[in-house]
Amino acid sequence: MRKSHPIRRAVLAGAATVSGIVLLLSLKPASDPASASAAGAAPQRTAAAQESPQGGSGAQRTGTQSVTGDVARTQYGDVQVRLTVSGGRITAAEAVQAPQGGVSGQKSDLAVPRLNQEAVTAQSADIDTVSGATYTSGGYKKSLQSALDKVKADSSASGQASGPASGQASGPASGQASGPASGQAPGSPSGSSSSGAAGSQAAQTRTVTGEAAQTQYGPVQVRITVSGGRITKAETVQAPQGGVSGQKSDLAVPRLNQEAVTAQSADIDTVSGATYTSGGYKKSLQSALDKAGG
Repeated sequence: MRKSHPIRRAVLAGAATVSGIVLLLSLKPASDPASASAAGAAPQRTAAAQESPQGGSGAQRTGTQSVTGDVARTQYGDVQVRLTVSGGRITAAEAVQAPQGGVSGQKSDLAVPRLNQEAVTAQSADIDTVSGATYTSGGYKKSLQSALDKVKADSSASGQASGPASGQASGPASGQASGPASGQAPGSPSGSSSSGAAGSQAAQTRTVTGEAAQTQYGPVQVRITVSGGRITKAETVQAPQGGVSGQKSDLAVPRLNQEAVTAQSADIDTVSGATYTSGGYKKSLQSALDKAGG
């Protein structure tokens, strides 16, 4: 029994040594996850840092801005246009100022919505003048062009080549040859939708009857058919009848109707020999144009 004690001590010492080695080895895996986590954190921060500039440039390309043109002074009041531009295209147009009060206000109420729509459809200041609202239309186009110039200047300053009026066929001020009245929007990237909007506008046909104008030989009253902002037909509802007056009406009225369609206004020639009928016709025609907003 005494001889076996040294052996047991040796066995115990060996077991203690092995246990110590096992404990030392077990400490290494605990430190590895920390180092792995630290190593993985750096790529994650780098990816985030790269994502931020990309998001910023994307927001800049698709950003929406509002630009107000200069005030255009007209004979009947000031006109000023504000544009909303997104992605290099006009998405909305509105008149901040327009002639108000009396007949001028009535014409503005009828003309301005049409001008706003045409600005968005044409994507330029090359839009049709609304008949009967010549001064308002002219002021609108001047202020609209001013707003487009400001958008172009801002776009050039920021180094963007796709801004409005940058020379692209689809930009605002791209010099499109045909206006909204033709039902086409050449050069527009969304050609089908723009053409459909313009075509819808052109398809809106309505009939407007002017006030009866009293003359020495009887009342004269004119009815016009308007489509796409243009007079497509003019007819006389009332005209002097009976005897010589009736004969003159039969000769003068067809010519007056034709001239109204040709001139697209009440500025037409007086038919010789039918002065009173011609005068009454022009008065009633102007009344119809005022009601039609052009």
